[in-house]
Amino acid sequence: MTSTASAPNGAARTAPPPVVPLKGAQLALGTLALSLATFMNVLDSSIANVAIPAISGDVGVSPSQGTWVITSFGVANAISVPLTGWLTQRFGAVRLFTMSVLLFVLTSWLCGFASSLEMLVLFRVLQGAVAGPMIPLSQTLLLSSYPPSKAGTALALWGVTTLVAPVVGPLLGGWITDNISWPWIFYINVPVGLLSALMTWSIYRHRETPTRKLPIDTVGLSLLVLWVGALQLMLDKGKELDWFASGEIIAFTVIAVVAFAVFVVWELTDAHPVVDLRLFKRRNFAAGSMALSIAYGVFFGNVVLLPLWLQQWMGYTSTAAGLALAPVGLLAIVLTPLVGRKVGVWDPRKMATGAFIVFALVLWMRSQFTVETDFRHILVPTLIQGAAMAFFFIPLTTITLSGLTPDRIPAAAGLSNFVRITAGAMGTSIATTLWESRAAMHHAHLTELLVQGQGAFATTVQQLQAAGMSAEQAYAQINRLIDQQAFTRAADDIFLASSFLFLSLIVLIWFTQRPKAHGGGGADAAAG
Repeated sequence: MTSTASAPNGAARTAPPPVVPLKGAQLALGTLALSLATFMNVLDSSIANVAIPAISGDVGVSPSQGTWVITSFGVANAISVPLTGWLTQRFGAVRLFTMSVLLFVLTSWLCGFASSLEMLVLFRVLQGAVAGPMIPLSQTLLLSSYPPSKAGTALALWGVTTLVAPVVGPLLGGWITDNISWPWIFYINVPVGLLSALMTWSIYRHRETPTRKLPIDTVGLSLLVLWVGALQLMLDKGKELDWFASGEIIAFTVIAVVAFAVFVVWELTDAHPVVDLRLFKRRNFAAGSMALSIAYGVFFGNVVLLPLWLQQWMGYTSTAAGLALAPVGLLAIVLTPLVGRKVGVWDPRKMATGAFIVFALVLWMRSQFTVETDFRHILVPTLIQGAAMAFFFIPLTTITLSGLTPDRIPAAAGLSNFVRITAGAMGTSIATTLWESRAAMHHAHLTELLVQGQGAFATTVQQLQAAGMSAEQAYAQINRLIDQQAFTRAADDIFLASSFLFLSLIVLIWFTQRPKAHGGGGADAAAG
């Protein structure tokens, strides 16, 4: 934010005096209020992962269609993040944050009441859209609550909430799904959000940021919604409609390509672009944001795939799947403070390279899973993955934002987050699509040597019939066992390909230049 701005009458308007930090109980309550909102937001992106089979069954769709619940939230969230700066200057940080939290509560309540997939996806889109400003504004307000010398402490406290949520999310989501019902994974946001909004407004309403009317790039925003929405619909519906054999998929593809091309031209020529694509001229921003986004897309796609496989083909309950996913945040919580302190001293390119190697190792370990793999062997890679997460986000964000002037960092952070969150939603769609496609291939290979009435197939049918099954039940049981093997092998294929993809992304990291070493690197990266 600049120190002066043009007033409507042409006179110069001076910046407001610096905001005085909070003290005592107000500081503690303010930190708690902002952390609750952040926790609720991050929790909602992970809590639904283990509930997808239950949601799909209740609304009468396949689990792969049920993943729209995740991708729709991610896409809408990604589109709204770049608008945070404009909305903040238009309405004020405190007012916008409080309203975002209240709208998040309302849309969460509506998600719980949804009786069909279409209704649930619509409400998740609205929920993702209103959630966009919550995380960046929680950082803004938190930093204004502490003296500059304590900025690192403030961001460390904020960061803990974002790391605890992925641990609690699968556990809480699994327990609620198994013991109550899946709508309550959304209803629990209501009391938490109302408490956060009430506390935030009572503490921060007298600390509102200055507002001014700025032009909004409505054409750019419309094109952004059009091409991202068309691309996501193409990815989500392609496997149902047999891809380019469908006129609908071809239409979505044409719309996405044309709208994207026009969007790029418009954003590069508009005076007030909704996203500043000129940032991609900078080597560190282009390579850093690409590495971060592709890696996040691969990571998130696998995070969604693992509980689907566990629940559909390994017999895990939602709670057990949550227990298998929860340890991912334990090492991240322990190591992130170290990364925050050292990212300005150590070479962040080496830190990110280490993270990618560990991710590759974790995914290679998962590619060895079989239908006989026990809970302990499923848990070990998840625990190790937490170390990779700690050395993943902060170093890559430091690289991406390095060398930018302070006035460009908000736009750069918004664009980087937009690309990353969009990649996460698309990664989910691609992973589940490839999983089903590879499973169909493996099923065909496993059955091509089976001949009805002959060999092992005939023997197995006879054994099942001797156990009391009819011929049809015996055939269904054999098909289920073949499907279990096929989908397990398909999951292994995705894990192995993802492992090699992480290794290949290391090359992209080393296209960047090392940021200048400075003590505040961790705080700057976390703020970005």
